[in-house]
Amino acid sequence: MGVVIALSVCSQMAVAADPPAPASAAACDPYKDYSCLDSYLGTGFWERFVRYQELEWGQATGPSDPNAPASRRADFPPAAQTTPPMPFTEWPYGGTTSLGVTRPSSVDSPLMEALANTDFGTWLGKNDFQLYGWVDVGANLSTSSVHAGNAPAAYDYVPNSIQMDQAVLYLDKFPDTVQTDHIDWGMRLSVIYGTNYRYTTSYGLASYQLLDRNRAYGYDFPMFYGEVYDPKILDGFMVRVGRYISLPDIEAQLAPNNYMYTHSMTYTFDNYTNTGIQTTLAINKNYMIQVGVAAGTEAALPHLWETENNPYPNRQGALPGQVGYNPLYPGSTFKVDPGALPSWTLCGRYNSDDGKTDVNACANAENRGTYGYNNLQWYGLTAYHQFTDTWHIAFEAYHLFENNVPNANNPTVQTVYANGGSPFSSHFIPFNAPDLAICSSPGVLTCRANAYGSVAYINYSPNPLDNFSIRPEYFSDPQGQRTGVATKYTNLAFGWQHWFSPQVEVRPELAYYRSLDGAAFNGNANAGVAPNKSHELVLSGDLIWHF
Repeated sequence: MGVVIALSVCSQMAVAADPPAPASAAACDPYKDYSCLDSYLGTGFWERFVRYQELEWGQATGPSDPNAPASRRADFPPAAQTTPPMPFTEWPYGGTTSLGVTRPSSVDSPLMEALANTDFGTWLGKNDFQLYGWVDVGANLSTSSVHAGNAPAAYDYVPNSIQMDQAVLYLDKFPDTVQTDHIDWGMRLSVIYGTNYRYTTSYGLASYQLLDRNRAYGYDFPMFYGEVYDPKILDGFMVRVGRYISLPDIEAQLAPNNYMYTHSMTYTFDNYTNTGIQTTLAINKNYMIQVGVAAGTEAALPHLWETENNPYPNRQGALPGQVGYNPLYPGSTFKVDPGALPSWTLCGRYNSDDGKTDVNACANAENRGTYGYNNLQWYGLTAYHQFTDTWHIAFEAYHLFENNVPNANNPTVQTVYANGGSPFSSHFIPFNAPDLAICSSPGVLTCRANAYGSVAYINYSPNPLDNFSIRPEYFSDPQGQRTGVATKYTNLAFGWQHWFSPQVEVRPELAYYRSLDGAAFNGNANAGVAPNKSHELVLSGDLIWHF
């Protein structure tokens, strides 16, 4: 899809040198007369693609069809925000296509406009499918210099570099959640390619790129699911089945769904995706409840039962300090991912009548909490409040943990891992394996690894094309299992999001990170380079071009 964007830019340059458009097209303004949009765009694919981008340049929205049905139920709270300049119109809660406020084919897409008069495009439109996406390119200047040394800051983890963060393609069909008279269905298939694949990787799903080879660029399928919506159960009931983004974060893996280019540590080190069944019930216009079952977090379904041979099982009679002593995984086999377990999710949402206040409390992907690839037990909330037409705040706080995490400083644990006696040793995962814990004493074999996160986005939007964000954050990793260093972090970031059109956005920002209890930056665990800095200043930004 990067080729699509590059060629569109070239086409725009060529169009600028072409003779003036025919009088009929030049006289047409689809923002004033929507009925002339098709004739304005022309007939050829590239002609339509470029002219639609040109049409929207400098505008905050696309041209609107005055005959389109209402975009939301009349009795539901009003839209929280507008896009641009925000990354959403509804306060995010996840796990479902937004209830009561979603119509099919409602994404403003230059690609769909370009395809509209082709047989393929006609078929897509007739069946309420949409094909669209974006390319996101970012860069940063950092006080860190070691390769990958910006981490644990994310997503710009490589200092002083330019990178293609993500090229994304969606195939969507939205269920109509505004209507109230029939059952409807929907689906999404997403494909991502770029450096950001490392943050969406689910163990067992093309994870060889990250875990076996540590590739800089890779692909993933962060969402592939189907949905069925029944509007007659209370105020609407949705069932989603497949792989989906974890509930209920402010931030998300997909670039346009975020205020700023980089992500908070609070987001970076929590749950990313789940695979399972997620239900959402609108009790009424203000309250929703969400119940789901899944295979843990970042876990492929086969890992629920898959095992592999243990090359270092516990030898009968072996004592601590002796060869063959493995109290962690004593059997001749162990699960590929012991954290891939049947899990439950329970969330509740409140949205005020005026749409200005929203609270989501959630327990996400809960099970025994057995140490796994990313088996995080997440308890937390997100909250939003709009103070005025120009000011609003988004806030998130959580506690997450895993149980019985092996102690990195324990000699027995070190021996077990050196001999491949753990499913997460380098014998099985050469790169980017889940971290061990730094427990209270070297004599402790395992311990609970906790993490506590809190982050806010304070936003000021003076006009429909600009938003300014301040991101204060506190993140605590007392056992170092999330970041590799047992410390507390603070982060203060300032960002500006400017939209040239509904399709083109830039997001420059400046972020300062500090580790309060020791060096945590300018290291590279995969290369065996220990961090040597306790603070970091990063100037960064990205360009998102939608199609």
